[in-house]
Amino acid sequence: MGELVRRHLGKVVAGGALAVVATAAMVVVTLPEGAGAGDRGDRSTAAGSARQDAIAPEGVVEDAPEEGEKGIGSDPLTDAETERAEKAALDSNGLRTSARDVEGDRGPQRLSTNLAENDPAEGADAARRAQIVYYDYKKDAAITKTVNLETGKVESTNSAHNVQPPPTKDELTEATQLLIADPLGKGLKQDYKKATGKDLTGPGDLDLSGFIFSKQTNLKIPAELSECGRHRCFQVVAKVKRGPWIDTRAFVVDLSSRDVGRLG
Repeated sequence: MGELVRRHLGKVVAGGALAVVATAAMVVVTLPEGAGAGDRGDRSTAAGSARQDAIAPEGVVEDAPEEGEKGIGSDPLTDAETERAEKAALDSNGLRTSARDVEGDRGPQRLSTNLAENDPAEGADAARRAQIVYYDYKKDAAITKTVNLETGKVESTNSAHNVQPPPTKDELTEATQLLIADPLGKGLKQDYKKATGKDLTGPGDLDLSGFIFSKQTNLKIPAELSECGRHRCFQVVAKVKRGPWIDTRAFVVDLSSRDVGRLG
């Protein structure tokens, strides 16, 4: 029995010795090159420096590079290009004076201004062009103009009826103003006061989004919304700022006729 104990202890001692040797080998591998027995005081400093290097330095806010007058290739439109293109588009065909915007003021409602896609056949040296989309509330027409940014001339104009691009922030604001002022907006005002304890004073009290109303629905459509599609009609989605959503999806605002209707 004693012999077995001695053999067992011998194995334990031998195993422990191997573990010590293995650990020592690992320490030797991870020490900085050239470190010796007299370098113990420098090891903690080196380790601390390595940890410090592993931490990313604080970010530095730099000024954005100055924007040039002209973009290159497929770069987004610069502010200068956008301004020149919109001026050229408004000055063509008397659009500035003949069209009307969402509030009935002179000039069309601008919906978007973007870099136009060129025909691949023109090659890499093709002129940059801007595409501006307007809505004329007087004629209920979506108007698209393409402006050559090198010549400053309008190269094409397309006018289409029964085409309704996505709404803009200004249009959603106007639609919400009409809804609030309409008798059908009573529930919206009540829900707002219930959520906040305050009266709803206008669209500025709400976070707004919305979408074009399509008559492809199983719900009953009132007579005041019968022209939607040809007219510009929206369903407004309203949310109390830093608060809950208010369900206004049953209401549709016809911005062309300035009528409000309820579905169903």
